[in-house]
Amino acid sequence: MTQTIRDIMTRDPVTVGALTSVHEAARRMRDADIGDVLVTDDGRLRGLVTDRDLVVRALADGKDPDQTTVAEVCSEDLVIIDADDDVDRAVDLMRERALRRLPVIEGDELVGVVALGDLALDRDPTSALADISAAEPNI
Repeated sequence: MTQTIRDIMTRDPVTVGALTSVHEAARRMRDADIGDVLVTDDGRLRGLVTDRDLVVRALADGKDPDQTTVAEVCSEDLVIIDADDDVDRAVDLMRERALRRLPVIEGDELVGVVALGDLALDRDPTSALADISAAEPNI
């Protein structure tokens, strides 16, 4: 039986509003032990900000993390996937676009996120990436 994105995605992704400070976004990532948060504006998906975005687009440029919003540093041209799409579709999109994560929608609603680690756990649970993805956090 073909698996869908719904079967492997992380449900209820962590979101922040577009005007959330970079500092608060970093705190949310730390507290949830994740490397990204999805940015919403009026309930609609606006972008995605990663821990790397915070470092490269904010801190390295000398921006004040308390005064800089996630809207200023997030990626806005997102590739998304539908919850009912095949897992193979996610693999293809990630490979073609060199992506590590895809927001998951159902209709117009954000319902999850699927990450490279989720695919590794699903496709090759004995791989090094799957082991790393499944490991307990070390913080």
